[in-house]
Amino acid sequence: MRVLNHALWLSAFWLSEGLAQQVIEARDGVSVEAIMSRREPTRIRIEGTAITDVFGSVYSSNCNPPATESTLPGMAPDKELAINPSGEIVLECDRSKGEIYIKPVGADDKPVNLFIASSQATYTLVLRQADTPANTIVIRDTSLRASVTKDRAATPLRAMKHLLSTMVAERSAPEYQTEELQRELTLWSGTRFVLTRRYEGRSLIGERYELRNVGDREMVLAEQEFDQRTGDVVGIAIEQHTLRPGESSAVFVIRRAKVQP
Repeated sequence: MRVLNHALWLSAFWLSEGLAQQVIEARDGVSVEAIMSRREPTRIRIEGTAITDVFGSVYSSNCNPPATESTLPGMAPDKELAINPSGEIVLECDRSKGEIYIKPVGADDKPVNLFIASSQATYTLVLRQADTPANTIVIRDTSLRASVTKDRAATPLRAMKHLLSTMVAERSAPEYQTEELQRELTLWSGTRFVLTRRYEGRSLIGERYELRNVGDREMVLAEQEFDQRTGDVVGIAIEQHTLRPGESSAVFVIRRAKVQP
């Protein structure tokens, strides 16, 4: 195990967690800020319910439903939305999941106002552009889902740091069940990706992987590349970001454990 610069390494970890998923606390009628990617799609969903309507400066949209379906978002059935030259975002809808995807139009950095409606409330988002990878904005309504929010509130930073340091040191901890594994997973061409150890606690699950460059080219890694494999990811860290052929790096993934009903 290589000796890590823990301060620098932890800094990269928390940054990646923020970019992978933004959980914003929102209430009906109150404006909240969030970050959308300047060049990549940004996914938006509401925790525990579906998006039913979207209002705002839409440039174009694919959200036209069949005549037999309810309108999502804010469009008459069997009528395509024409291009709006003054619009600021491209909008796409996944009606089966009740989610939307947005992407800004042009290079104007001014904030974009978007109204996201569910069957219970309408949320006002002030979206600022940034040079980030594709990410997800999760709207969590603390007023409508107070009991759920209490049980599933954002995991304390201290608990995440403790689990991370435990995995780095490859030691056990009484609050986590530790399982030794050698489970090879498919990742990218020219790589060997193996899940070597799993830590399972009441609120967090930690996974330690070994990634080896078995190709003939240097490989540059980023935390955001690993957050799409499975859900509920709250943090990712990489031991070594540049791998020459034959070199390997530990990759650490922390996810939120599913709360039992």
